[in-house]
Amino acid sequence: MTVEHLQQLVADFAARREWERFHTPKNLVMALTGEVGELSELFQWLTAEESSAVCQDEGRRERVEEEVADVFIYLLRLVDVLGIDLGAAVEAKLRKNEERYPAEVVRGRAVKYTELYQP
Repeated sequence: MTVEHLQQLVADFAARREWERFHTPKNLVMALTGEVGELSELFQWLTAEESSAVCQDEGRRERVEEEVADVFIYLLRLVDVLGIDLGAAVEAKLRKNEERYPAEVVRGRAVKYTELYQP
């Protein structure tokens, strides 16, 4: 299933309910933020090991999948409303990050690009 197909499913879902008037960029960003918060809540007090194993428990896995889906649904709706080509935006950002984070410089390091070349 392609991103474009999923985007169309989400748009059709909203259209059948006449929700387009509510789907302003501001409202969608706020809803997206709320869903990211709900996803974060599922991981909030877990250790690194527990968070890596969260999907081994069927109940937790289902809750994580639902929140991930909610995040993606709102993101798809947002890019649709704003007329953003998500694939092109991702490719452009990866190209930019290739320049910011050369593999030979950052391999194995978690550092912001602005701090890479500071003494």
